[in-house]
Amino acid sequence: MIEDIELEALINDVYEYYGFDFGSYSRASLKRRVSRVFYLDGFKHFHEFLSKVRTDPDYCKRMIDEITVNVTEMFRDPSFYSVLRNDILPLLGTKPFIRIWHAGCSTGEEVYSMAIMLKELGLLHKSILYATDINAAVLETAKSGIFPLRMIKDYADNYRDSGGQQDFSDYYIANYGYAKFNGDLSEKMVFSQHNLVSDNSFNEFDLILCRNVLIYFDNNLQKRVVNLFDDSLAVLGFLALGTKETIKYSISQTKYKQFEREKIWRKIRE
Repeated sequence: MIEDIELEALINDVYEYYGFDFGSYSRASLKRRVSRVFYLDGFKHFHEFLSKVRTDPDYCKRMIDEITVNVTEMFRDPSFYSVLRNDILPLLGTKPFIRIWHAGCSTGEEVYSMAIMLKELGLLHKSILYATDINAAVLETAKSGIFPLRMIKDYADNYRDSGGQQDFSDYYIANYGYAKFNGDLSEKMVFSQHNLVSDNSFNEFDLILCRNVLIYFDNNLQKRVVNLFDDSLAVLGFLALGTKETIKYSISQTKYKQFEREKIWRKIRE
């Protein structure tokens, strides 16, 4: 692992040279991710690594992409998707139009999962899915809707465990080791770069999902992001976080009611 003082030097230089602020990220997580890049790229001394970051914008961009990638999969945590399918989406289905925000969408597997459920419930035609991430490289993967075929069996198992009844293979075309998901799913998606550290609200949503992103932030940034979601969420809308995440210490509990056993909260008042 790199030293704490080296990590602080990197944080300061990335902010000074490129304006990207890692200052509010969890130090333990950031240290692991930076150390991984440092060793994978074959550096022996930290000053060489820091010099490369300072003088090579393309390398710095690639480093940032590497350390901001979050692991994801389709229908991750099937019990969570079961609650969405059976309880939450039918409630939202009574609205004339449904706006959903996947914040920190990574490579997009969860966005396609949502589109499949909306299609099966007859709601996709009146929905729009905004998918954002700070990482431009993963957004390109998400836009393509192309995922490794080796992962599809696991995704299909998750789909069935979450309550899916259709033939999962109907949603993609397999070719040359990859699965390309159907265009009628992606045509309801809008992909865009958005930085939860510094950017503001850009719409009002009925459902916001940001699962397993806040765990990489310190307490102050977590509070800022939860308040950003609060500003972006319609009354009676839903906020979904990861299994180790909560809004408990970030916002007044009188505004939200936790829904079922999952990390899903409903906004009950402004």
